[in-house]
Amino acid sequence: MDLESERRAGTRIAARVPTRVRTPQGIDINAHTRDVSANGVFLYTQSRIEKGTEVELVLILPPELTSGEKYWVCCQATIVRVEDSGSEFGLAAQIRRMDILPEVAV
Repeated sequence: MDLESERRAGTRIAARVPTRVRTPQGIDINAHTRDVSANGVFLYTQSRIEKGTEVELVLILPPELTSGEKYWVCCQATIVRVEDSGSEFGLAAQIRRMDILPEVAV
């Protein structure tokens, strides 16, 4: 077992979910997840966000992390790792708080 997997506290679910990232400056950035857990998320974006930045994430949690239902959530998170993968940036974010958003009829 490597050091990285030992630090993870929750089970990761591989899921590509569209995500909105809001920076402390109020800028919204489009992203998509690679995997999600109750404690963190790894996502890809076209914009670099520095390690240590506090962000807000809005995404749909996959049913594997809930009671079988998909839920929209708003998370307060901290960027803990940044990977430059050429055309995109990989961001690992540790979730500090997660709130379930009310259902919205479209």
